[in-house]
Amino acid sequence: MTVLFMFLDGVGLGVDDPDINPFARAEMPNLQKLLGGQKLVASSASFDGERASLLALDACLGVDGLPQSATGQAVLLTGRNVPAEIGYHYGPKPDQATAAHLQDGGIFGELARAGKSAALVNAYPPRYFHGINSGKRLYSAIPLAVTQAGLALFTSDDLLASNAISADFTAQGWRERMNLPDTPVLTHSEAGAHLAALSKNYDFAFFEYWLTDYVGHGQNMDEAVQLLTHFDAVLGGLLAAWNDENLILITSDHGNLEDLSTRRHTANPVPLLLVGNSAARSTFSQMTDIIGVTPAIRRLLL
Repeated sequence: MTVLFMFLDGVGLGVDDPDINPFARAEMPNLQKLLGGQKLVASSASFDGERASLLALDACLGVDGLPQSATGQAVLLTGRNVPAEIGYHYGPKPDQATAAHLQDGGIFGELARAGKSAALVNAYPPRYFHGINSGKRLYSAIPLAVTQAGLALFTSDDLLASNAISADFTAQGWRERMNLPDTPVLTHSEAGAHLAALSKNYDFAFFEYWLTDYVGHGQNMDEAVQLLTHFDAVLGGLLAAWNDENLILITSDHGNLEDLSTRRHTANPVPLLLVGNSAARSTFSQMTDIIGVTPAIRRLLL
């Protein structure tokens, strides 16, 4: 069985108000079909359909303040209440206390030590590695866990060889913003199909989509709606190519994009969208917060 973990940074379940919530405004036919015609808003959870289930998960975890990326992602990677253990929410990059929880690689390390195949399927451009190697850039929680597990991050060579996928799905940004004109560009639907094909190579495939958080902080409704429209097209390509004996898991670390009335993160619950294997989906059915995500993955794969 393969589990594809699609991590969407900064996505909560917000109110059904198209004036502030792009999920209430954008047309997302592939996502809405999964949810029986509903949009990805708070009133749609909980839902259990023929192909998909949706739960609302608490990301605040009993700790004062708004949830943040580093600690939220560390929770998703370890199944531990990291904010409660260190006493605060923290982000965007891990501080020393947060990084200590990732020193064994989290779920990536557990799977690798058990002989399971796992990969972060994002490709990273040359300037990313230059920044890391020069000390000018710090790992965020997810690539930190991957490297601590002894796994390699994929490079531009992997992208060119179709062994990885870019963070914007299509790799158009690699051409336009990173001056890498030879990078092959996919349509959004092709990118979804490619993500399905990459996932088949692993027991556990992980994809990190950080643009949702970036656009949420920008508070631009038109840009947010366009981003969600593109994501839905990726989802359509993924679903068309997906074998439902396997499982797609989509969740987040904290709210943000669902409420463009604020530049800050939100205390809204985050979605847990599960697609595919009905028995696997039932493993998550009683979950109420993001702490439970990794333990459920363990039960499926270990």
